Amino acid sequence: MKRASQKSRAPRAQPGELARLRSALAEANEALRAIRSGEVDAVVVVGKRGPQVFTLQGAEQVYRVLIESMNEGALTLTPDKMILYANHCFARMVKSRLEKVIGGSFRRYLSADDRLMLRKSLKRVGASGLKFQVLLIASDGSKLPVQISLKPLAKNGTRRATVGMVVTDMTEARRTEEMLRALTHRVVQVQEAERGRVAYELHDNITQLICAVLFRSQALAEKLSPHEGTSKIEAIKLRELLSRTAEEVDRISHNLGPNVLENLGLVAAMGDTSAEFENRTGVSVKLTCTQLKAPLAADIELAFFRILQEALRNVEKHASARNVSVRLGRQGEFIRFAINDDGVGFNADRGPDKGKGRGGLGLLSMHERAICVGGTLTLSSADRSGTEIEVLVPLAHGSVASN
Repeated sequence: MKRASQKSRAPRAQPGELARLRSALAEANEALRAIRSGEVDAVVVVGKRGPQVFTLQGAEQVYRVLIESMNEGALTLTPDKMILYANHCFARMVKSRLEKVIGGSFRRYLSADDRLMLRKSLKRVGASGLKFQVLLIASDGSKLPVQISLKPLAKNGTRRATVGMVVTDMTEARRTEEMLRALTHRVVQVQEAERGRVAYELHDNITQLICAVLFRSQALAEKLSPHEGTSKIEAIKLRELLSRTAEEVDRISHNLGPNVLENLGLVAAMGDTSAEFENRTGVSVKLTCTQLKAPLAADIELAFFRILQEALRNVEKHASARNVSVRLGRQGEFIRFAINDDGVGFNADRGPDKGKGRGGLGLLSMHERAICVGGTLTLSSADRSGTEIEVLVPLAHGSVASN
């Protein structure tokens, strides 16, 4: 027992040492108070490069009040990512006291991947600034989605400039984005249901009525004798017009409710649509599909098919193209679906809904289709240089096994 009690004794600080520590702590607290209140214009930091002077830009009280009233985190970092200044909003984001935030490294609030992103961003941040999104790790381990805005500040006695940072809480934005995605998905579902209903009505009602009239016109043309030249010619023209109308209604019905897609799959449906488009417009369509390890989910196939339909519709109306290429395959961890044409293109800076009016609602519909399946759609075009539509869907969303 005697031995245990001796082991538990802690070394006692000498009275002089204790007084010195209390004095240093008081000085540190006073320095932090002065920095927060705007009484300090510069800070000397002793680091690997020796003493460095950092000017606290905008140290005036009015500026400090403005920063503290922000609903966003505001920080100033050294090139080594040490926090020279932070407002109370950022301290609340990381669930820590402000005095523990200032003087520490910003890296401790990021994951390993996000630290790498921050390092790369700091190297390429320009005068116009840079924005990216990360997960901020609070002191209790919780994670907060944020957007970081970086901008270099004036050099403060060093070779490299300090960095100003604004941290925006993206929780509500993410929630709104998820709600919008769910709403878009619901709109697409309702749209598909309505297309199916219209296709059924066209096929079972309108087409039958047109065929009945076509047979009547055929009978009428046959009854008219050659002597009734004008009437017989008009009857024959009427029969031909009705025949073309029936074919067009059948084509529209087929496109609205793609039975080939449901029965034979995406590749067969794209081949059928491409062949019909090529025969009707004379524009060559080259289809290239790489075999995937797993079949695509039904909603992915439908999205790709509808995007192809809309893209071919735009080519027919606006592109004046001679060739179209369609490619489907894997690219890294994504399923890539790309459509290229060699048409007139358009100025992407002005947007596709200006000038000739190419795109508009059709392009918006394609974007919605891609978003609904967890993907992204990118459109690249330039005047007289053709157009490329690229859709990337993560493999995690693309296969039947993942659903």
